[in-house]
Amino acid sequence: MATYNLTNASDLFKIKYGKLSDNAYNSANVLLGRVKKDYTFTGKRMDVAVPLSFSGGVGSGSLPTANVAAYDDAEITAKKMYAVCEIDRETIKASENDEGAFVRMTKHVVQKTVESWMRNQSRAFFNDGTGALGQFSGNASGSAAAPVITAILTGLYKFKEANFEEKDYVNVNTLASVFEIVSIDPTTRAVTLARVSGSDDLTAIGAGTHTVFMQNSKDADPLGLLGVCLATSGSLYNVPVARRWSSFQKDAAGSGLTTDFMNNVMLGVEKKCGKVPKMIITSYLQLQKLLNLLEDQKQYVLDPRSTDLKGKISFKGIEFMSSMGSIPIFADRFCDDDKMYFLNDDYMTTYHRPGFGWFDDDGTVFLRQTTDAYGARYGGYLQNYIVPTFQGVLTGLAL
Repeated sequence: MATYNLTNASDLFKIKYGKLSDNAYNSANVLLGRVKKDYTFTGKRMDVAVPLSFSGGVGSGSLPTANVAAYDDAEITAKKMYAVCEIDRETIKASENDEGAFVRMTKHVVQKTVESWMRNQSRAFFNDGTGALGQFSGNASGSAAAPVITAILTGLYKFKEANFEEKDYVNVNTLASVFEIVSIDPTTRAVTLARVSGSDDLTAIGAGTHTVFMQNSKDADPLGLLGVCLATSGSLYNVPVARRWSSFQKDAAGSGLTTDFMNNVMLGVEKKCGKVPKMIITSYLQLQKLLNLLEDQKQYVLDPRSTDLKGKISFKGIEFMSSMGSIPIFADRFCDDDKMYFLNDDYMTTYHRPGFGWFDDDGTVFLRQTTDAYGARYGGYLQNYIVPTFQGVLTGLAL
């Protein structure tokens, strides 16, 4: 009888499920699936030349004086993003004479690890690079070991249910303690934590607004839409935010969603850069409002060859009419409830360093841990490059 060893398990781990990893990253999320990907990012950083004006030297009546266009270099630096898993050695050994069970267990671990990495990348793509999940005010309730925070609905990092997931580890402010998310109540916005290391007491943290971060991720995420599309000052990719290096922004100021608001942003982007957005991404809340708003424009699809019509009739979806034709509208759970993004994915690229995926530089995916287990790591080093000039955002929509 053949005996499984670390090499055999590693081969199975990579060959049977490597393709699944690629598929999950490329297609399980609409926006991530459409963003261009590059895997050749080497060197200390990548510089991309950015033209910020037309060239001068035009005029009528007499020969004008020449003048050069304005340029700058966008600097792209990689951020580290990981997902890790561990498989207990005894579990592997207990499965040696039951190959089917072992394969199912391994497949589950692989799939969950890649799904979690993609989920974290989706979260980061809608954030601003800070790693912030949300905020709460004042002291937490509960106990020092099991604090309960109430996420707030105001500020830049207002409560978003998708950002909080059970079993994630988080930090608060710059405190070193690590807390595990135990439960989330979306209605009351109460997030129950459990302290797993350190001695910081959130029930005595004091007044003020406190920020919750994904573990070890404070200011370490790749840049995302929140940071790019809402920027009004400072710099993006080391280029100063200015008229030609910023998104088109429209504040609804608490008003409800209207087609006039959408037309304003759509045409604002086109006027600014000459390109029409290719898609609209919004929250499920705003998509619901839009479906109600455009009730008469829903398209119904019927399969005439089906003998059983049950479940065959439903609205296919809605598209928004731009000056260059219709564009699709998608909902994403990581989009803030009060926002709608008008995006041109032709001007978005995620730059990866070579070797992205499962870490196997030493010839194996499973690595021996200090405990009686083997661990695997998925991810790599990347940065999202989103050219702000070709994007638009509608903010402050009524909830």
